[in-house]
This record gives sequence, C-alpha cells and structure tokens, in this order.
Amino acid sequence: MKLYYSPGACSQAPHILLHEIGLSHDATRVDLKAHVLEDGRSYYDVNPKGSVPALELDNGEVLTENAVILQYLGDRAGSDVLPGVGEFRRYRVLEAVNFISTELHKRFGFLFNPEVTDEMKAIVVRDVSKKLDYTDERLGEGPFLFGDELTLPDPYLFVIAGWAEKMLGGLQRWPNLVAFRERMLQRPSVRHVLRFEGLLQEEPAG
Repeated sequence: MKLYYSPGACSQAPHILLHEIGLSHDATRVDLKAHVLEDGRSYYDVNPKGSVPALELDNGEVLTENAVILQYLGDRAGSDVLPGVGEFRRYRVLEAVNFISTELHKRFGFLFNPEVTDEMKAIVVRDVSKKLDYTDERLGEGPFLFGDELTLPDPYLFVIAGWAEKMLGGLQRWPNLVAFRERMLQRPSVRHVLRFEGLLQEEPAG
C-alpha cells in the first residue's frame, strides 16, 4: 500500500501508525500548495478532494479521511490498537478518533487559513482551548488515552498537540498533553516518521 502525505499534516497520524503496527508501505510526498506529487503528476488524480492523507491499496482502491484510514489500518494491525468488532472498548476508541477529527482537527483548519480574520481566529482559539482542556483531563497521567497501550487516537492526538504547541503559543495550559507528547517523541515509530518527513530535531552529538 502507499500513503500520500505532507510533512507535519494530519497524514502524520496514519504514517506513525503504519510503523507502529509494522505494515509494509510506501510513502509519497504531496505538495499541498500546488497539489502535485514529486513526479509532477496532479494529486487530484489520486484524491479529487485534494487533501491528505490518502491510502492507495494494493488493489488500486484509494481510501481518504483520516478517521477511516486509521480504522482500516487498525483492523489489519493484529494488535490492540483497535479492539475487535463486538468489543465495547472498540467504540470508545473510535469515539476518541472521531472527537479528535471533528472537535480538534477541523477547528485548527481555521487557524491555518490565511483568509480567516483575526477576530474569527480568536474565537476559534478560545473554543479549541476548551476542547483541549477536556482532552488534557481525559488523558490524565496516561501514558496514553486508553491507559498503558497505544491505540488509534494516540498518533492523531500527537499531531494535534504539535499543532497546538505552535499555533496556541505552547502547551503550558495542558501539562498532561506536554507529558504525552514527550512520551510519544521517544517512540521509535514517531522518531522514524519525523526524521522521514524532515521534522526531527536531532540533539547535537557530544
């Protein structure tokens, strides 16, 4: 399978998950400003919506939308990142994924949009900060959203925490998110993806 991604975008969540669960894949970078691939082809030929991520399967089918791609990968993980059909905990995990997608991710979209007024951005910042208050309380001491084991929403929340750190002036208001992000940064899957996407800040040797 092939993941279409853009560095630092929400596509980072399935990118991390692919490495967590060890599924073989290729990753193709998308220029989201020009909507072109590295070989010059139009990304719209892959995903007419123009957004990342997109996951191209071996049979040629293309899945889009982060929450769906994460669930698809979770069902193929052979691990506890997504409990099996019929287990109530599965729906709690999917509930968390959808909360991140609809209540956090979409609000940050306004902050990334240069056409949104400063007044509107201030409203969004207040709103998303309240959502992060809930998330910080829900996370608690963790280490992950559902206790000791990483599940689907954790890589997604890692991406959101990174955006919040940059767009909201830091994470000081949310100490549990700070600790969560630090723990995630120590995971080999996260470090590999950040390095692959050119975003890992390596500590100087010596």
